[in-house]
Amino acid sequence: MFVYLIGIIVFLCIVHVLFNYNKRARLVRKIPGPKDDFIFGNGLTVIRSPVEIMKMGRTLSNAFKGIFRVWVYPMGAVFIYNPEDIEIIMSGMKYGEKSFVYKFLKPWLRDGLLVSNGSKWQERRKILTPAFHFNILKQFCEIIEENSHRFLDSLKETAGKPIDIIPVLSEFTLNSICETAMGTQLSDDNSGAAKSYKKAIYDIGQVFFERFVRIYLYVDFIHNLTSLGRLQTKYLKIVHNFTEKVIQQRREYIDKYGPYLNEELEVDQDDSYVYKKKKKTAMLDLLLTAEKEGLIDKLGVQEEVDTFMFEGHDTTAAGLTFCFMLIANHKDIQDKIVQELDDIFGDSDRPIKMEDLSRMKYLECCIKESLRMYPPVHFISRNLNEDTVLSKYTVPAGTFCHILILDLHYRPDLFKNPHQFDPDRFLPENSVGRHPYAYIPFSAGPRNCIGQKFAMIEMKIAVANVLRNFVLEPVTRPSDIRFVADLILRNDGPVVVNFKERQKTTAP
Repeated sequence: MFVYLIGIIVFLCIVHVLFNYNKRARLVRKIPGPKDDFIFGNGLTVIRSPVEIMKMGRTLSNAFKGIFRVWVYPMGAVFIYNPEDIEIIMSGMKYGEKSFVYKFLKPWLRDGLLVSNGSKWQERRKILTPAFHFNILKQFCEIIEENSHRFLDSLKETAGKPIDIIPVLSEFTLNSICETAMGTQLSDDNSGAAKSYKKAIYDIGQVFFERFVRIYLYVDFIHNLTSLGRLQTKYLKIVHNFTEKVIQQRREYIDKYGPYLNEELEVDQDDSYVYKKKKKTAMLDLLLTAEKEGLIDKLGVQEEVDTFMFEGHDTTAAGLTFCFMLIANHKDIQDKIVQELDDIFGDSDRPIKMEDLSRMKYLECCIKESLRMYPPVHFISRNLNEDTVLSKYTVPAGTFCHILILDLHYRPDLFKNPHQFDPDRFLPENSVGRHPYAYIPFSAGPRNCIGQKFAMIEMKIAVANVLRNFVLEPVTRPSDIRFVADLILRNDGPVVVNFKERQKTTAP
């Protein structure tokens, strides 16, 4: 028995050395990081609840100086949150390849713009970029403005009572992306399907997290055999059925009323679509036209619709959730926004127009500051395809590079008193000299968010119209927020705000 015990100990020691002292492991483990366990490295450290994993991330980012690592054989990950390193990774296409962890999204988004790499990403980006041309956004502004009044009506039904703003904002942003980019209005008939879709999106995020922290589930075969894999299949069926219906509705609309796209689009010498007229054109129309031209297949259309339906509604809803919470908790800032809106609209109830948005300079600062404190996409992950020097450490090829946007935005050397909601930090005179990669709520570089202008328009219209009609009173406070690990930055529980109808002043 003693000989067997010695043999087991020797075997485990050999395994430990092979796992944690090979060439790649030694390079990765030179970077500061959490304490390593025998054989498992940091594998046991990261198996925590969604709330605890977010707390651990903030603890590690506070303990180290802009970079730390995690090693779990055979994979290493480096976490960066200083602008110099982030610029190296994001400023060009050298490190444009998304990391292995996005593979978990493949059953859902397949090769959509968020997940795809290389020439496929470049071709899709080329097709979709015109969908966010200024002339198109101007038309979408009118649709979002109209949709915001349905949002206001839902708030008036509960005015004076605290409400969880997450579901009502999710409904508003889902309606907006459907009616603009997808050219389809959600009817009462499919409202139940829309509700199921929104819940399934949230549930998929939970599945993603559970798989992310359990390395044994990285193998598709094992994951698919588990209850988690069966849940994923269930949720994906709901999501794909909903987006397939959206595509089908748009196809039927075009078949019924005739293809007018040829009058609105022309192909330039580079085979990229550009707009010829100022009519409203849905992003989905671009995809369907590209399909007819042989530039994308039916599955490709589905991939991009799934990507934009998710990215276009869930991230904006999250951004608006935290923005309303902050404004409710800072009456002085709320009053300044209202004063700016009074200067623009006076006593008029007229709709918001595109030209009004450029005058909402202080509101824009407030939104930017909210996105600094609560960036909806709080991390991005890339694959290092060659040895790379970050913060003077050589990171070996094949290592994942996780960019912690949340921790970047809370660096006190970049943003003084980072936990304070201070929109003035985004005034032009206070932004001079700021590192271009110090603030990246919409990512940065060539793979930045294609819909960031659309999102800012939607957020401005929503906040402006709410404050023209309601006084926001705090219920949930910033100190109540507990982040939960997910694809999108979320609170562990509701975010509650009281919307009290604003009393209109009348002239004597």
